[in-house]
Amino acid sequence: MIPLKAHNPTKSIPFVNIALILSNISIFLYQYFLYPEDPDLIFLRLGFIPYEFTHLVDINPENTMPVPLTMFSAMFMHAGWLHLLSNMLYLWIFGDNVEDILGHRRYLFFYLFCGIAATLIHGFMNVNSKIPTVGASGAIAGVLGAYICLFPKARVQTLIIIIIFFRIVSIPSFVLLGYWILIQVISGMAEMEAHTGGGVAWFAHIGGFFTGLVLILGMKKKRRP
Repeated sequence: MIPLKAHNPTKSIPFVNIALILSNISIFLYQYFLYPEDPDLIFLRLGFIPYEFTHLVDINPENTMPVPLTMFSAMFMHAGWLHLLSNMLYLWIFGDNVEDILGHRRYLFFYLFCGIAATLIHGFMNVNSKIPTVGASGAIAGVLGAYICLFPKARVQTLIIIIIFFRIVSIPSFVLLGYWILIQVISGMAEMEAHTGGGVAWFAHIGGFFTGLVLILGMKKKRRP
């Protein structure tokens, strides 16, 4: 299921959400043109590598910044166009409404906190992994957790694909996002059972989602009647 549009108007312009999207796109273009011949090099220098963080070492090649700060830099990097566009699609559709509830500064704090929490959870679930983790999906998962708490019945125009057949339907957000987090949990558990490390940080998604779900309960403003 691919979300296309949320039927949930906002009362304010989501300046921070737009700025986050533009920042992710700009940094992707920067990394794409800076390392055209060896794009993986920048991931090794600025991506979050669990082994480095949990063992407090800097493995080759040498990091561009201190190891602890890579959990921040990794949030704004992406492994490819599809990775970037899929993340930005979710952030564009769901982030504006969460920012509308929290306000601009609180939303920025919420986004970064969820992203860092997601990265740390992934790191401690994969303490010996030397595979760089990059992407905004942990932070965006936090936004999804907040959205399902704030707007469970909001309708989302969704593209449903079954093999070669597709259909666009309007479904409640709790169905779409509930399905999304269920897939993350099942995939994460399956990977843990198989003792394999893939290219998707499932536990970053799970950790970010439930961090956002809990954090929004204490941060949301009470709406005026």
